[in-house]
Amino acid sequence: MASEAPPFWWEEPDWRALALAPLSAVYALVAARRMRSAAREKIEAPVLCVGNFTVGGTGKTPVAIALARQARRMQLNPGFLSRGHGGSFARPHVVDPHHDAAKHVGDEPLLLAEHAPVAVTPNRAAGARLLLEKHGCDFLIMDDGFQSARIHIDYALVVVDARYGVGNGRVIPGGPLRAGIVDQLVFTSALLKMGEGLAADAVVRQAARAGRPIFEAHARPSSKVGLAGKRFLAFAGIGHPEKFFDTVRQAGGEVALARSFPDHHFYGQDELAELLATARGAGLGLITTAKDAARLRHDAASADFLRQLDVLEIDTVFDPDHVPERVINETLDAWRQRKLQG
Repeated sequence: MASEAPPFWWEEPDWRALALAPLSAVYALVAARRMRSAAREKIEAPVLCVGNFTVGGTGKTPVAIALARQARRMQLNPGFLSRGHGGSFARPHVVDPHHDAAKHVGDEPLLLAEHAPVAVTPNRAAGARLLLEKHGCDFLIMDDGFQSARIHIDYALVVVDARYGVGNGRVIPGGPLRAGIVDQLVFTSALLKMGEGLAADAVVRQAARAGRPIFEAHARPSSKVGLAGKRFLAFAGIGHPEKFFDTVRQAGGEVALARSFPDHHFYGQDELAELLATARGAGLGLITTAKDAARLRHDAASADFLRQLDVLEIDTVFDPDHVPERVINETLDAWRQRKLQG
């Protein structure tokens, strides 16, 4: 797996995790203290956080998009809060999906902005005020920031990947956990198990014992996708590229060649030329994720390459299908209770 996360994080604990245990213990202690003692500003709107326990991709962004769609069906006006991986704006900025480039706002905010206004800033409180005052948003969905945001979270939906779970169960730097599971469960409203697999079962049982609701969902290729019978060179720069390759196969495409890149990878022209030449030489089409395609937009040098791509769009399917409505209603209930308490 090509990723910012070391591969050993997703394997059984070995000598590397053991050697890093003292540093992991210090990191866990600091992270737990920060989560418990942080002063969180209360925002004049409900705040739903879609987070995860670990670094690496768990499918948070498609979940956030599905929740925004449900919010609109419930006559709400949602807005997204995002830190924006790699973003370069010094002040809170509302993403313009038609003109902003991923190198300025991040790739995930560009995807989110197709569905609702997105404020990109490390200062989530300032971003929230911008969305409320300038864009009339009345329901805020925070993509990530579960451990670090300095605003009050009314409902925290934590997404865990069924295939990878919480990896080796160790805290950074010995593993992928951002803090100890027990310390994070204190602030978790519900757990969403994403996809198929058994790796998340232990943390699901732990969350259930702590009285947290457990929901399930999976990614489904969009109905707009027609890949059946086609052969591809599939490439992706996401947290777990293997999940994308499997989804291409699920949509009926054949992954004849696969290329993995680090999460949030910005492609150089030499890399794009190599991908195109390899695909042409093998008589294959090129396919990538919506997140990767977002990084190629608004770049004149990549425009021709982008036109030759198939882009796999995915939808999040919940089981049962009323989960998004329940999550939003419980977020609203928590916000109303917060308002009553003052």
